Amino acid sequence: MNLNESTELKQDRTDSAPPAVTMKALPAYEQIKRYVVKRIAEGVWKPGGLIPSETELVKEFGVARMTVSRALRELTTERVLTRVQGSGTFVAPQRYESTVLEIRSIADEIAARGHRHTARLLTLEPSDDPLSLEALGLESGPAFHSCIVHAEEGEPIQYEDRFVNPKVFPAYLEQDFTVETPNHYMVRVAPIQRAEFRIYAQKPDANVRRHLMMDIGEPCLMLWRRTWVGDDVATSVRLWHPASRFHLAGHV
Repeated sequence: MNLNESTELKQDRTDSAPPAVTMKALPAYEQIKRYVVKRIAEGVWKPGGLIPSETELVKEFGVARMTVSRALRELTTERVLTRVQGSGTFVAPQRYESTVLEIRSIADEIAARGHRHTARLLTLEPSDDPLSLEALGLESGPAFHSCIVHAEEGEPIQYEDRFVNPKVFPAYLEQDFTVETPNHYMVRVAPIQRAEFRIYAQKPDANVRRHLMMDIGEPCLMLWRRTWVGDDVATSVRLWHPASRFHLAGHV
């Protein structure tokens, strides 16, 4: 079975072959990603289980190794897979997803509770981080990167680590995000058309823990979200929240 940027993924083989779907408009790496996710969703590949190697997937799909490698790297970034040097690629442990139906600025949420929002800007810079460039669909950098700590009545409740597509928001680095949140700015300039997200319970690294004034060992709720404006990925963001001070909810 061969894939390229303009071929369809078809099924006419045994149960071990890729599923029967038509994805003619999708790049080959995206087709492979969807195949992997489908195998996991069907229970063929179990949490913690080893998936086929890059070499096996290259042979199965008839594509270049870099195409398979990109698909697996992106799924690792999205926490669908986990890669262990020298051992292979495994299905990540099962995590339960919740639906947040509304994308709101943290400042609006705090104001709705009648409290005062403040923001402390830690980073606002161009970045060539390779995983973030991939998440934004950029072949080359730089992307724009910001890190902000949001506080409610002086108590930090969110660490925002955001990468932004400069094609969509070329003036991003010129903004004062202590006055206006990135969410407010982006909605004002180019409202999003769609989004994907996942929520995890994770232990933060020392940097996030320090800025959120958390105890060692205290877990975080981390929301990973990617949004689109038209056909372009606009932003990829990780939002860290101390579990003892924050909860995530949605409504219809």
